[in-house]
Amino acid sequence: MSNVEQIQQTAKDLGDAAMSSAKTFATSIQTIATAHADYAKKAMKDGSEFISQLTSVKEPAKLMELHSEYAKNAYETFVAESKKISELYTDFFKQTTKPFEALIAKKAA
Repeated sequence: MSNVEQIQQTAKDLGDAAMSSAKTFATSIQTIATAHADYAKKAMKDGSEFISQLTSVKEPAKLMELHSEYAKNAYETFVAESKKISELYTDFFKQTTKPFEALIAKKAA
């Protein structure tokens, strides 16, 4: 294969890798955005329910209990959703770089 043909093939391979990576990028971004939106909706819903419950509380002890329960649940939800979203980001970076890793491995061989 001549130098020109090698350059053309390399350019084609880079273009193919970039297209594959771009397709994965778009899908992953949509998945991550959906996860963020779902968490925001849940947090708003939980906060709204908490406020509704607060309006019916008459005793200070019950108020503290309700507040503690809400804070505990909000924290646990935050940690769980953060873990889920961070895993989505990790997968996103792995998947978008995979076509380039394969191309580099092919060129190194």
